[in-house]
Amino acid sequence: MKNVLISGASIGGPALAYWLRRHGFAVTVVERARGLRPGGQAIDVRGPALEVIERMGLGDRLRSLSTNMRGMTMLDAEGNELFSSTTHTLSGGELAGPDVELLRDDLATMLFDAVEGVEYLFDDTITAIDGTRVTFEKAAPRDFDVIVGADGLHSNVRRLVFGPESEFVSHLGMNLAVFTAPNFLNLDHWQIFQQDGEVGGGVMSARANAECRVYMGFNGEADVDYRDIEAQRRLIAEKFADAGWEWQNALKHMWEALDFHFDSMSQIRMETWSRGNVVLLGDAGYCGSPLSGQGTSMALVGAYVLAGELRDNPATVFQRYEEILRPYVTANQDMALKNRESGGAPSEEFADVVNSLQLPAY
Repeated sequence: MKNVLISGASIGGPALAYWLRRHGFAVTVVERARGLRPGGQAIDVRGPALEVIERMGLGDRLRSLSTNMRGMTMLDAEGNELFSSTTHTLSGGELAGPDVELLRDDLATMLFDAVEGVEYLFDDTITAIDGTRVTFEKAAPRDFDVIVGADGLHSNVRRLVFGPESEFVSHLGMNLAVFTAPNFLNLDHWQIFQQDGEVGGGVMSARANAECRVYMGFNGEADVDYRDIEAQRRLIAEKFADAGWEWQNALKHMWEALDFHFDSMSQIRMETWSRGNVVLLGDAGYCGSPLSGQGTSMALVGAYVLAGELRDNPATVFQRYEEILRPYVTANQDMALKNRESGGAPSEEFADVVNSLQLPAY
């Protein structure tokens, strides 16, 4: 039985763990956080990723966690309504389609609960990889047949095996903070977005209107450490210091949020996603940025394909993994760049790109 180590317990890691266990592998997941990370933005499961969820037997559970948005409103810099829609939202797209929008932490919990027989090493991280031997910050060194980096945009596994992040990251000129707050606008399954010069964002109700998720972003570079949360809060407060509408109320809630998250809108592009017995999954290897609207779907599909190839074609698993996924990933990353050029509006070929991969049968 192959022994697989996965770094990262967000979306791609637990999804891969599920399929690997189903195929008979021994799986360990190491996660730097002390438990599942709370918060994060609303994410979307689309196209072949929906089929992956159905094959996991989790389709009904996924739909039950939907944000159930009724629509959205867009405001101008002064807070005046530009338009409202009950057919689509900025965060989730067309409301009448099969896509499912849900909160990132709800999906992470659903996937975590679906996996049995997996060893989790929370509050730990990998410090060195030498062939099959993995050294941890806290746990004793161990050997693994396969090591998977599913640890996000700032992947530790990628840094250790492939080199510094600067060699692979492409900043798209935007930055975004997300956090949970009370439903201070009394939204009813609704979202409001507003742009005020170089800053902007939105508020959407969540969890049956009991709370909301706040998005606050700005254009340009952000000279701040991605792990220095207090410095990130100060930066957002500085950028929004003179912003109108409800942003000053949002800032008050930002200081109290326990799940504040900030990062750049960036992509990761690499010539190969594997080296030796190490392979990257999801944002660690092919982050598309939130502008793609496909990061979660790419991770779910990638997990399904990687596990299936590892079972069926172990000698050529990484080659096959890339052959199957790369056209789909590249199309989604390119679409994100077009979305940036159009101010965030999905490009015309969005649906075609979303559905551009036929899932193999494993």
